[in-house]
Amino acid sequence: MYIVGLNGSPRKNSNVRFLIEKVFEKCEELGAKTEIIDVPAVVSSAKTPFCTVCSTPCSGVCYKGTALEDSFEKMKRADTIVMGSPVYFGSMSAQLKALFDKSRRLRAEMALIGKPCGFIAVGASRFGGQEATLSAMHAMALVQGMTVLGTGHSQFDAGHLGVSSQQPSEKDDYALSRCEALALRIMGGD
Repeated sequence: MYIVGLNGSPRKNSNVRFLIEKVFEKCEELGAKTEIIDVPAVVSSAKTPFCTVCSTPCSGVCYKGTALEDSFEKMKRADTIVMGSPVYFGSMSAQLKALFDKSRRLRAEMALIGKPCGFIAVGASRFGGQEATLSAMHAMALVQGMTVLGTGHSQFDAGHLGVSSQQPSEKDDYALSRCEALALRIMGGD
């Protein structure tokens, strides 16, 4: 199994990246190959870092030969995707949104239909917009035809919308347990 993580945080050593790594540690222990894509870096590799709908249907010309094109190929090959974002003004980071705005070609190709996707959101406070951010990421995944994974697993409980954390995430024991539940969900179903 090949799992791609989309780290939507513009911070180099972010809480989001830390939690994606925690999910991936368990997935790797269970035999998966994983790779994290730092979304801000790949989005900024494109001619313009945001979609201007320069062609319809999307030709991908604005990101041809860039790290963004390579990232889209990895997303297409992945068996599962895990996306994460910090909470910015009650929603996801602009960089993660820009990646999906630029993914119009993948949508036209129906490249992500049915692909399972798990979610991580990190806020500065316990109730800092994590659920709204998770829901916004769900919407992006659903527009691509992806299958939304919650954090429910029979070894834990029915779960929730995704991993929801208060920074600093390494001290959020509940979020860390949800990372394990998400990994088990990815690797073994229920």
